[in-house]
Amino acid sequence: MEAALRAGIALYNAGQYRIAHDAWEHSWIGMSGADERKDFLQGLIQFTVAIHHATVDNAAGARSLAEKAPTYLEGYGDGFAGVDLAPVRSYLGALREDPSVVDRRDPPTLTRHGEAVGLEDLDFDGTLLVADAIAETEDDEELIEQAIEYAQADLEAGDEGSQFVTFLFDYVRQPDARGIICQRLGEHVERRMARDEDVEGLFG
Repeated sequence: MEAALRAGIALYNAGQYRIAHDAWEHSWIGMSGADERKDFLQGLIQFTVAIHHATVDNAAGARSLAEKAPTYLEGYGDGFAGVDLAPVRSYLGALREDPSVVDRRDPPTLTRHGEAVGLEDLDFDGTLLVADAIAETEDDEELIEQAIEYAQADLEAGDEGSQFVTFLFDYVRQPDARGIICQRLGEHVERRMARDEDVEGLFG
């Protein structure tokens, strides 16, 4: 859950409320009902989606999730897995009272062991989860999925200087440059695919 938890927090802290839950769901879906982390993640998922609803003026949706989320966070005290839950509960209460609070008061920063995790703080695994989540909203999904496959293959082969790894980190950390990053990444993917096809042709 480590990579997924940090990835979701980083997306949330970057203001990506609509897709922050994607990273958490990646971990949540595979958990059994008896796993104590499952309700915790469900509470965080509902928290961030409630904020998203509030930011797009869906007051009913925001209130509904702000009412449900605390029930999933019961029993975790002021924190769990290093995440400070006190500000989460406080903001959920404010959303229940008035979803338009998002226009006057920024949602709280989520911290892990006291650290405000940002996109630049993520390791390779966390970066892949974020890249995949962002790609779905940017119509880059096919390109990013292929880049992830090549990046993982390069690292498994011991290629620590893989351009695919570098581009994926840049894609996540440099939102204003995603257009040119995808253009260059696409060129690298095409060359890699052509090379792979040539190799297959030798042994086909």
